[in-house]
Amino acid sequence: MIGRITQLFPLWAVTFSVLAYLSPSLFVGLKTQIVPLLTIIMLAMGVSLSPKDFLNVVQHKKAVGVGVVLQFLIMPLTALLISTLLGFSTELTVGMVLVGSVAGGTSSNVMAFLAKGNVALSISMTAISTLLGVILTPLLVELLVGETVDVPVNAMLMSLVKIVLIPVGIGLLINSFAQKTVAKVHTLLPLISMIAIVFIIAIVVALNAGNLSQVGPMVALAVVLHNAVGLTAGYYSCRLLGFNESTCRTIAFEVGLQNSGLATALAMKFFSPASAIAGTIFSVWHNISGSLLAGYWASRHQKRAKTSPVC
Repeated sequence: MIGRITQLFPLWAVTFSVLAYLSPSLFVGLKTQIVPLLTIIMLAMGVSLSPKDFLNVVQHKKAVGVGVVLQFLIMPLTALLISTLLGFSTELTVGMVLVGSVAGGTSSNVMAFLAKGNVALSISMTAISTLLGVILTPLLVELLVGETVDVPVNAMLMSLVKIVLIPVGIGLLINSFAQKTVAKVHTLLPLISMIAIVFIIAIVVALNAGNLSQVGPMVALAVVLHNAVGLTAGYYSCRLLGFNESTCRTIAFEVGLQNSGLATALAMKFFSPASAIAGTIFSVWHNISGSLLAGYWASRHQKRAKTSPVC
């Protein structure tokens, strides 16, 4: 039952977005809850991790290295390029670059599982990129848009330590020392994270209800293009490097699916509500595109399994 509810994440996100757009007053007052909600998401992520997820990096060091380079190179640069080509304002450009500069999202782990990818590799990559993002995200934003807008690098770095590093660390410790208790509530973690991100999306939509009709369609186009480039580059770069199909699919999701909830929270905390539009739309779209692609790859896997000769 819980799994079915979380699988319908895009539906809940769209439903609450429409509600927030039509009745902004329901969510505007929750503006100060965005960071606490994100902290809950990161804590849930930490609880779902274990020390072996970091040890797996050694086993898959080449794949992880390629994924991290693609993650923090292609996605930020593509975000800036798309924003420039579409003539975005400074606020919207900052929002796109933030989405491109954050770590991979936890939904990539689910997509990798559905697509018959390497789940252990996916979890390890998400963990490593999340930790690296604490330092790389503010530095990348400063490098790419620092000339047009004031980027509080130090403040952003400290905020990421509080929002990401500490909650993930606490969650990891909880999972390490209270495994039996965690096992009892493990199925609830995705549901808790989903509820939190849905409310974050609704709050941002409510705060931007006045100008979404004007900039929303263009930002949506930018988000779709950005996500498509990430998925495509992640997959075909690994194909060219000779990785197996399972690894290629996994890295495609790690590169293409961003922790857009974090980008949204950073935009609201350090820039403006308009800067959070890209992260909000990305949160909805990457789950839709990821689900569609995972379904396609899973069906291909099943067809190959049926047609493969039995020895």
